Amino acid sequence: MLNPLSVLLGLFSHDISVDLGTATTLVMVQGQGIVINEPSIVAIDKKSKRVMAIGAEAKEMIGRTPGNIVAVRPLRDGVISDFEITEKMLRHFINKVHERTRIPSPRPRIAVGVPSGVTEVERRAVQDAAMRAGAREVYLIEEPVAAAIGAGLPITESVGSMVVDIGGGTTEVAVLSLGGIVVSRSMRIAGDEMDEQIVQYCRQKYNLLIGERTAERAKIAIGSAFPLPEEQSMTIRGRNLITGLPDSVEISSIEIREALSGPVSAIVDTIKSAIDETPPELVADLMEQGIALAGGGSLLQGLPERLSDETRMRVYRADDPVTCVVKGGAKVLELPDGQRAMLLSALRGTLRR
Repeated sequence: MLNPLSVLLGLFSHDISVDLGTATTLVMVQGQGIVINEPSIVAIDKKSKRVMAIGAEAKEMIGRTPGNIVAVRPLRDGVISDFEITEKMLRHFINKVHERTRIPSPRPRIAVGVPSGVTEVERRAVQDAAMRAGAREVYLIEEPVAAAIGAGLPITESVGSMVVDIGGGTTEVAVLSLGGIVVSRSMRIAGDEMDEQIVQYCRQKYNLLIGERTAERAKIAIGSAFPLPEEQSMTIRGRNLITGLPDSVEISSIEIREALSGPVSAIVDTIKSAIDETPPELVADLMEQGIALAGGGSLLQGLPERLSDETRMRVYRADDPVTCVVKGGAKVLELPDGQRAMLLSALRGTLRR
């Protein structure tokens, strides 16, 4: 028998899909599209533990705050590193979504994307954070599955599909067929590791200390995984480690590519390993269908060309790769209850076997 309160809440609340990323949190609301796309950063007062800012406003504070205010990232490598702050961040985003509704604080159903390599304890932490933040029901969906659904891959058909989701903290690789995961890989090397390698490169080669935001800007502007038709350069600024004074250097896209070679090679090796374990019939499908790239890390210039060269397969970016996970979660929420339960059970079962 239906719970009358649940029915009433369902009429007023909006189902929410959340891509709780290491670098960015995206929130998609049923019937409204993506309403939040903000950094997963929270600024707090160290003494009182009071939240000063969340999201884009908090990101602006990184490296510019007084001693008593610290900007923190409550998620590391795709999993919760600070449960309490993550809960506050989720609650903030949920309240932001519902601030224009007619009743206070309706409790939505929430789908949350999580890395496929998380432990049961980490899954429980995400679920508890979402429930305490105001969710009525929480569905955890492995990110490669959500990315594949969001990219429009035919994962329930008798044909092999492969998705590579490169986020801020994790890279997820999965081969799917007939509603199940055939092969999956999850590694904690992705966009953040790329930024860190650029920081280390500048430190070692130029004795120049730069911040993560500067490294990220260089990666976006001139970073690449494959030689560019026309190599580029840019000026980056930081602190000279020898003199202790501000300094700047001109750095080329060739140098940034060298700095990124480690993380990119690790991603290539993970994809090759997944293909090596894939049954021959499905490999034949992949050669015909190609490999779909999703996630913000897939926007690195030349990445499809590099992967295509290494795997001898067609590699392409999904339409709007950054939003694939959150769109996939939203599509799962739209399924009838029975179909959704069967899909999630089947997918998780094949993932854990």
